[in-house]
Formats: sequence, C-alpha cells, structure tokens
Amino acid sequence: MWDAMWFVLLSTPRIIYEVFPMAVLLGAILGLSLLALGSELIVMRSSGISISQITAAALKLGVVLAVLALVIGEFVAPRSETMAQRVRAAALESSIERKGNFGLWMRDKNMYVNIGEVLPDLTLQDVRIFEFDGAGQLRLLLSADIGRPHERSIDDDRLKKPAASVRDECDQDAGEHWHLQQVQQTTIDEQGRVDPDPDPDLRACWYTPVTPQMMSIFLVQPEQLSIGQLRHYIGHLAANSQDTRHFELAYWSKLVLPLSMGVMLILAIPFVFGNLRAGGMGRNLFIGIMIGMVFFAANKALGYIVLVYNLPPIAGATLPTVVFLLAAVWLYRQIE
Repeated sequence: MWDAMWFVLLSTPRIIYEVFPMAVLLGAILGLSLLALGSELIVMRSSGISISQITAAALKLGVVLAVLALVIGEFVAPRSETMAQRVRAAALESSIERKGNFGLWMRDKNMYVNIGEVLPDLTLQDVRIFEFDGAGQLRLLLSADIGRPHERSIDDDRLKKPAASVRDECDQDAGEHWHLQQVQQTTIDEQGRVDPDPDPDLRACWYTPVTPQMMSIFLVQPEQLSIGQLRHYIGHLAANSQDTRHFELAYWSKLVLPLSMGVMLILAIPFVFGNLRAGGMGRNLFIGIMIGMVFFAANKALGYIVLVYNLPPIAGATLPTVVFLLAAVWLYRQIE
C-alpha cells in the first residue's frame, strides 16, 4: 500500500504538468469571477481601465506560471518519474534495478548487464555486457548501441561466444533473445591480454530469461522526458533510421505548452466579462471545465491521429492551440 501511495505521489508532477493549461483556465475564470462577484471588475471598467490592460496583467501572471511549468516539466517531472519507476520495480520484485543516471543494471548468471534506456518500442539503447569467469575475472566486454527483442518459448540464459556465432544471425529457434546491433567487443584472455574486435558491422545475440515484459517496467515514455532529452532521442533515432514521430509529437507539445497557457488566459477573459450580469461563478466554472476537457481531449486525440495516419507531428501538437487561439481572439473582440 505504501509503495502504491509513494508511486502515485512521485507521478504527481507529471500529471500536474500535463493539466497545467486546463488549471490555468480554471484559475483565471475563478479569480476573475471572484472579482466580478465583488463588483471590482465593474469598478475597474468605470475607472477607465480597459479590458486590454486587464488582459495584459493576466498575461504577466501567465509568464510566471509558464516558467513554473517549465521547471516542473524539465527538472522535477523527469526525475520523479525515474524514482517512480524504481519504486514500481521494487514493488514487483524485479531483478532489474535503475541506478540514478547510470541506466538499468542486472545480473544474468556470470554477466552484469547495463542498459541505458528502454524505448517505447522495447528497443534497448546503449547496452553493455560484462562477462566474468568462475574466478571472477573479466573475460568479455561487449557494448551495443541498440538491442531489439525476439521472443521464443525456450529459455537459454547465455551470451553467444565470439568468432563462431557473434557475427552470425541469431538462431531463431534457440530461445528468447535480444538482437544486438552496432556492437563493439573486447575479449580478455587468462594472461590479461586484450583483444578488441575491429569489425564495424559486428552483431551479437544475447540469450537471457529477461523478457520484453520485464523490460517494459522501465519504458521511456516520450511524455516523461525533458525537451533536451527528447531532442537527444530524436537525433539518435533518426541517425539509426528509426521512427521518431512519437518523440517529435511530445517535443512539439512541450514547446507549445507555454503558448497554450497564454491562450487559456485570453479565453477566460470573454467568458467572465461577457457574463458579468448573465450568470454567477458556478456557471463560469462549469463552462471552463468543459472547455478545458475539450482542449485536453483534442490534444490527446489529434496526437493519436497524426501517429496512426503518419501526419506531421507538429500539426498534432499545435492545431488544438491554434484553433482555441482563433476562438479566443474572436470572443475577445466581441466584448471590446
């Protein structure tokens, strides 16, 4: 129970970041509605303060909120998500452990394996395998830029040894394994002589009981990464001819989020000033909740649509904000 509560608590910064535009809209409507209830808005208007001046003051507060959202999204949420994954793995009694910024570590028989990250398609990034002999001496050091899963029903927890099989294609019937690509391999003999393999096209197969399902606990979700991390992943995936659209969608969504908050602030102005005498705070909040839910759902739905139909990710990230901005400008002009 405590693990579940701790996991939820650590996931809270990410959730707050995702609903920040909706929260800004509701906060603006609530604040302006409270001013309207006390007739402060009417007094301001009677004193010669224009709606544009009130909007400018609200947008200044929006800049502060945008900076706060940036801090949460870039620094707090990624770190808290890493800790949440660690709590989840411990609760599930996983044999794999995340150690700070050093990726995932696990022991597989006489091997220690380090994995940089697990991408959404269950591709392993930056795999390093250290194999020791019975005396505890390092005999094989293997690093691979990419590891891809291939599942079979027969378990075989060994790493194929050099020369005969490391260069070959994986045996499709030999058991569950991972295809390792862009491999650099170094063997160390009993006298301590180091023998690096110079083959630039070296491939290997890692046979292990560690399944993709076990690795899925540590999946890197694009929405959980910072803008800098997303840029790094997009470059890495593009360099390896992999699909980058999911990461690009998250990247553009994070860049557009401060603009979305400004749009929500502008959108709150017409609903309050246009209903100073037509309804109370409850009505305004209900409208705000509906608008916020539509905006949130539109962002999610368009994200799935652009991924399914292979559309530009930037369109899915920006279109809802652009549409709501146009609606906000039109409504704003109606009350000026």
